[in-house]
Amino acid sequence: MNLRDGSGHAVSDKGYYIAAAVCAFVMIAVGICFYVITTRQEERESTIDEFKACMASGDYSRAIEIYRSVQDDVISKSPEEAANAEYELNMLEQMETIVGERVEKICSSIRYERYVPSSSDVEFLEQMQEITSSLVSAKFNELCEEFLLGTIEKPDIIFVFDQLSPISNYSATAGPLLREIDYIETAKGDVRNAEEAFAGKDYISAVKSYRKVLNSYEGFVHSYSDKRISEIKEVMYEPLIGECEHMLEKYKYYSAEKVLSDMAEIFPEDDIINNALLEATSNTVETTEYKGKIPVLCVRNLICDTDTAFKRPQSGSDNDYYITVNEFSAILEELYANDYILVDPLTYAGMENETYMVERPLTIPVGKKPVIIMIDNLTYGLATVGDGVCNKLTLNDKGEILSEYTTADGEVRSGREYEAIGILDAFVSRHPDFSFDGVKGTIAVSGFESVFGYVVSRNQADYRQKASESMGLDPVSYTDDEISSNCKTVSNIAAALKDNGWQFASNTYAFFNSAKNEKIDSIKKDTKLWLDEIGVLLGEVHMISYPNGNYIPGSDERAEYLKSKGFRVYFGTGTEPYTTYGYNYLYYDRIMVSSWTLSKYNFKAFFDKSKIMDPARKQDAQ
Repeated sequence: MNLRDGSGHAVSDKGYYIAAAVCAFVMIAVGICFYVITTRQEERESTIDEFKACMASGDYSRAIEIYRSVQDDVISKSPEEAANAEYELNMLEQMETIVGERVEKICSSIRYERYVPSSSDVEFLEQMQEITSSLVSAKFNELCEEFLLGTIEKPDIIFVFDQLSPISNYSATAGPLLREIDYIETAKGDVRNAEEAFAGKDYISAVKSYRKVLNSYEGFVHSYSDKRISEIKEVMYEPLIGECEHMLEKYKYYSAEKVLSDMAEIFPEDDIINNALLEATSNTVETTEYKGKIPVLCVRNLICDTDTAFKRPQSGSDNDYYITVNEFSAILEELYANDYILVDPLTYAGMENETYMVERPLTIPVGKKPVIIMIDNLTYGLATVGDGVCNKLTLNDKGEILSEYTTADGEVRSGREYEAIGILDAFVSRHPDFSFDGVKGTIAVSGFESVFGYVVSRNQADYRQKASESMGLDPVSYTDDEISSNCKTVSNIAAALKDNGWQFASNTYAFFNSAKNEKIDSIKKDTKLWLDEIGVLLGEVHMISYPNGNYIPGSDERAEYLKSKGFRVYFGTGTEPYTTYGYNYLYYDRIMVSSWTLSKYNFKAFFDKSKIMDPARKQDAQ
């Protein structure tokens, strides 16, 4: 007889019977496997059920026999068979879990309820000691760790030890630890400091603290500290390496050198750390403490389109506030040639305590002079339309800040070279030694009309609408979704700026003409608006750049209110460097650099005016 397959081809009788035989064999094999698995499962469940029954009835002798029997099966297997001992190991694990749960219950009752173990508990702990011994020993060590960390009181831990030590051979473990209780107690403060540093992710301080403990103590405290150091090293390596690589990328060589030096001590043989440390030290020099006034050079928006700024009829006195991108670039070249270096305005201000300020020394490279650069009133309101300046900041996919402006012909241009931010970032990329530890500048921001060119609140939308109407422009309006999207954009730009070494100051929300003439209620309302609408997008801010330099004296009740809101570093205006401490605040004079001040004042301490003036201004004069 011939059969046909699915394609209509003939299949011989022999092939048919072979195929049938194979199928039958497979079915038999599957059946056998199923039977074996089912049988083994039933055996395991039967063994575990018997073990549970013995534990419940107090027949601990039989329970331990069952445990030993399974354990012997595992031990007696050959190396080849041991790889397939999962069945037996699973049973041992279940039995150990059952015993462990009862041990935990007894220990918890002793600790939290001052429970004295019953005769049944004692019998259980003694007869099941092959399992309970390691569990109770681990509990002793766990309690000592808790005592060291301050989560259990001394009388409580002693009570637990007293109840368990006499049982079986637990005294061999408990005795030495109990004798160390007073010794452990003396180390609690140092260990707590190390743990607090670890919890705060100050890993290096944590390791240093534990090493100090390690060198001062023996026994349990020594072993615990050694274990914790190993654990912290496992946790700290990758995040700190990433942090250091980022610092090197952002020219924070001095900070990177400090962290990497500590890392090299903790991981002495690590090539990644040693190579990164070499890069850091190759870009740092000897430093010294600077004593003196710190100059603050302040600019506003830069003129990036001189054709628009100097030739269009609507351009007028506003040009007096600004300098051009060429002039700003030339000023940076002059400052660099004259050995100035950018420093952080908060360096002087120790603000750890809210009620007083600590005078901090400023450390800079030998042979350098400090300077702070500030961008004031970076508003991008409609009033600057036609002044040849930018109208917004943007962020590219490299994390770089770009500035955008529109030419007289309506062409939108975007780049790093149109505003002080991008120009200074690029300059530091070429000359990292112009910045001390990656510092760039401070940007003073008001709430008037926009932040970085983006309307971020309903108040700003109303301001811009009124400005549009007063200028005879087309009406503008913003939906809640647009405002929400703008807030996210500003937050992203602010985060990128801070990551690149920039900081922020308040210019007051309304950009007061004279803050010193404002009443306390006006200051409170303005500050709340700034914090709620602007500060929430920029992050923590401690500085105020008073518009037009009209500052509020530091002892005034209005200044006290500002201090209570975190503003403790103030900038006024002057023609010479001036820095002074007041009661819980630090004050700087900022030197405005504008077309008008360049025509009136001598800047020879910083740059040669003849070398920085933009030739386009001569065309304006014509």
